[in-house]
Amino acid sequence: MRKTNLIALLLLAAAVPASAQPFPNSVKGTVSDTLAKQQIFKAVVSLVRARDSMLVKFTRTDANGFFEIKDLPPDKYVLLTSFPNYADYTDTFTIGASGFADMGRIPMITKTHLLQEVVVKQTVAAIRLKGDTTEYRADSFHVQANATVEELLKKLPGIQVDKNGQITAQGQKVQKVLVDGEEFFGDDPTLVTQNIRADMVDKVQVYDKKSDQATFTGIDDGEKTKTLNLKLKDDKKKGYFGKLDGGIGTDGFYNGQALLNKFRKKEKMAVFGISSNTGKIGLNWQDQRNFGDNSNDIQFDENGDGYYDGSNRDELEGWGGRYDGQGFPKVQTAGAHYNNKWNDDRQSINGNYKILDLGVTGNSSTNTQYILPDTLYYNNQQQSFVNRILRHKGNLVYDFDMDSTSSLKITVNAGNDHKTTISQFYNEALTADKQPVNQGNRTLSTQADIGSFNSSLLWRKKFKKKGRTITVSARENYNQHEATGFLFADNQFFTAGIPTLNQVTDQYKQSDSRLLSFDSKISYTEPLSPVSSLAISYGIGVNNNNSSRNSFNKAPNGKYESLDTVFSNGYAFNILTQKSGLTYSYIKKKFRLTMGNTVGYTNFTQTDQRTAITGKRNFVNWFPQMSTSYAFTNQHRIGLNYNGSTTQPSLQQLQPLKTNDDPLNIVIGNPALRPSFSNRLSLFYNDFRPISGRSTWLWVSYNTTNNAFTSRDYVDSLGRRVSQSINVDGNYSMDANLSYGLKLFGASVDLEANMNNSRYVNVVNNQQNVTVNRNYGFGMYIGKQVEKVYDNSIQAHATYTTTVSSIQKNAPRNYWTYNIHPDFDFFFPWKLQLHTDLDFAFRQRTSDFDEDLSTVYWNAWFGKKMLKGDALVIKIAANDILDQNIGFRRTSNTNFVTQNTYSTIRRYFMLSAVWSFSKGATPNPQ
Repeated sequence: MRKTNLIALLLLAAAVPASAQPFPNSVKGTVSDTLAKQQIFKAVVSLVRARDSMLVKFTRTDANGFFEIKDLPPDKYVLLTSFPNYADYTDTFTIGASGFADMGRIPMITKTHLLQEVVVKQTVAAIRLKGDTTEYRADSFHVQANATVEELLKKLPGIQVDKNGQITAQGQKVQKVLVDGEEFFGDDPTLVTQNIRADMVDKVQVYDKKSDQATFTGIDDGEKTKTLNLKLKDDKKKGYFGKLDGGIGTDGFYNGQALLNKFRKKEKMAVFGISSNTGKIGLNWQDQRNFGDNSNDIQFDENGDGYYDGSNRDELEGWGGRYDGQGFPKVQTAGAHYNNKWNDDRQSINGNYKILDLGVTGNSSTNTQYILPDTLYYNNQQQSFVNRILRHKGNLVYDFDMDSTSSLKITVNAGNDHKTTISQFYNEALTADKQPVNQGNRTLSTQADIGSFNSSLLWRKKFKKKGRTITVSARENYNQHEATGFLFADNQFFTAGIPTLNQVTDQYKQSDSRLLSFDSKISYTEPLSPVSSLAISYGIGVNNNNSSRNSFNKAPNGKYESLDTVFSNGYAFNILTQKSGLTYSYIKKKFRLTMGNTVGYTNFTQTDQRTAITGKRNFVNWFPQMSTSYAFTNQHRIGLNYNGSTTQPSLQQLQPLKTNDDPLNIVIGNPALRPSFSNRLSLFYNDFRPISGRSTWLWVSYNTTNNAFTSRDYVDSLGRRVSQSINVDGNYSMDANLSYGLKLFGASVDLEANMNNSRYVNVVNNQQNVTVNRNYGFGMYIGKQVEKVYDNSIQAHATYTTTVSSIQKNAPRNYWTYNIHPDFDFFFPWKLQLHTDLDFAFRQRTSDFDEDLSTVYWNAWFGKKMLKGDALVIKIAANDILDQNIGFRRTSNTNFVTQNTYSTIRRYFMLSAVWSFSKGATPNPQ
């Protein structure tokens, strides 16, 4: 009955215009399934008058999906298109006094696919590729209430966070963590990731941060820093929030941390303080880079990570001022941060200050196998150390948009270190058949003061013509190192196992070096077309460096007043550098290309301050660079980068001075050292599929160096080593990292493979040695969570290392290491939570070291959440439950392999309370 009435109503409605005066107006179109690429036959097309929702006419499409409705009076209409199993399509149009409406192709979508689209939109929001930036929407990744940013990062595909808080993104180490694009507590990312709450973050962005000049001009200058930026939610940028964390444990362990942040629109203020002896000090490796040592010797640890060896460093400057798990630390550190924008965001300021008082005591045991052309020998060393540092660091950045076309940026950085160290050593050298070569005791105590003051100015100007810019920059850098120390060494030497020589060194040492440099640069960009531009630059720099080193032998009167000229000298270095560059940039739709070259001319003057003898040298330095990328889609990109650069030898490498801080390992400078030139080629590939949740990240790099800095070692029959930096060719390294992520049975799965292949050349006892080091790693991550039930994950990684030295091809070092890391959280009624994590480290025995040093490092805590929003957590925690946390590192160098064990924090239990408080920036309960 209802069907009959509906048909009658439609016929009646259709008959009304039929009896009226015909109109020449009409509407037409074609209905199709655009995804299936086919026309829809017999789809219903209805016209409804917009002003009163009355049905005017309807029709059905023909076999080609075409329809046309004629004789329409002037009015505003709503077009409704429908077909079984498809979502309805509506559109609005207006018919004038004469004319027609062509709706073109009307796309129809199935209801099933429409539902998928909703899911896709949510997934797309989780991860997006925007240009060179990978963007994660934080709320798409579940974490617990009051979780830190570090816990959030562990959930993000393509990002790993190790046990020390260091972040790796898409195979590369993250060097900076920003908050809303600005520095937050300077260069210590852990202060951000371990203290900012995850629920405050809107988006996490990962990208290669370009220099200020490249960001302004849009032309890549080759300066890039892997950066992670946290974009905060608007409603979290007001009020205050913070955290108080205090705990007391067995065996005298304690931990206290406090963080207070106050955000008010564009103004951010924060202070923090830490007092602890559990190793949680908020100090990362970048401080070592800024204040520590520079070396020319590469080592590789058991995971295949390359790093610079400090064995040839001047020990008088002492310990690098960081805690890396070796020994027992006591720390008091505090800091303050302030940034603000005003004057319609035309002016901004960002300032940070930190103070650190860190003491570390401990002992270590180092076993080394040296590979010589005709034999092997072993060195065993026991060390005890007491180190302390008082560090001040501060920085200030002021930005001023002078008008709509020009801006000014001023940056100031300053720091001061006061370090004291006392180290005692016992060492012995043995032949391949374990006969003694030498043995001895050494004590070295040092005191060092290191200060720095750096400032820069950048002026930027845009002209009326789009793309035409000019920038002018100037920088100043001042560093001062002053150190004193006492060395006492008593060494006994053997021939065929019989003592033949005893050598005692008792000296007071002084070291003083000062560096002052200025450089400036002017750059101009000119658009060649709407998609291309050219940049021209010129720069000039002056570098003045003075360095002196004095050693005094102990006189019969007990005073250190007899100058040892063999281990003393003073030098002045003056360097004038001029650079000019040309860079071409092309950007069109999905394709980007930047290529150019900078040529530098360096005039180098070296003066012996004792003899007044002066030497001069001139160098030509090249800095070619190329960067290109192509975006297949917004979620699918590939890119290739090349950088060439010249590196000048350091003052320590050049200064022709013998350094005998360790009389068994003498270091000599080389004034004839030439600059090195490095070629770095890298490839990246990113692909993210929203529907399946599959992601692929690939990063490959190849580095080769001409005139590379390496060491020439000579080891005599008494086991004494003399080292000097020299230039060699043939060094290269290749790294690759592949990460593949997917969703499987509701779990997040990441598969990873990495590879390192390197070749390094050095000279041992006047014979060239080529060391080839290969590391192959495979890993996986599986994580799954059920809200209020569990949040579990497991990581596993296996690495195979093989090292072959050309002077001892019959003594390769091959071994496996395995690491498994389960991380489990279980949630119970009454807001109870159990957390446990383990580190299984299985290390294969080798022919060099046959000890079983595999360990199981197990931690756990049980907690009760209290107060509104779970703001308070009371915990009972156990660290290293099985008491197996032995400090361990195995490394391979060009012609030796080392195994180092050291004292470290082991088993203890702690009762603690963590209170997360806020006002305005209210935490979101999970």
